[in-house]
Amino acid sequence: MDELPDWSPGTVAILSTGGGPPHGIPISTALRAGPRTVLLALGLGRDSLARLRREPRCALTLLDGRDIAFTAHASAAVVQEPMAVSDRVAAVRLDVNAIQHHGQPRFTIEAGVRWRWTDEQAERDDAAIRAGLAALAG
Repeated sequence: MDELPDWSPGTVAILSTGGGPPHGIPISTALRAGPRTVLLALGLGRDSLARLRREPRCALTLLDGRDIAFTAHASAAVVQEPMAVSDRVAAVRLDVNAIQHHGQPRFTIEAGVRWRWTDEQAERDDAAIRAGLAALAG
């Protein structure tokens, strides 16, 4: 796999960071911004953001229901802090060094993680953040 595949908006991904013991968190804001670039938003108080500042190497694992399964190994950089659309999050760019494809001909990924917002304001905020990331992507 030479390029990142397209995935459904809002797909839950797992961001794994170092800068201490390995640490993984689910995120809803991962956006493909180019063949080897991902933009995402992290809360300003998140430990993951602090870890990326200390150690920018990270991995983003994504499973989508269209037989998409990969881990992008990347280096992270904060590109907007706070984001123009929300003073609670920072926009982070992942420059992908390698893509590990997890698909095999012996199985098909039919569904990713299923989730939904239970708070209407949080849902609107998430949509605004993803739109802000899309604007940053150009």
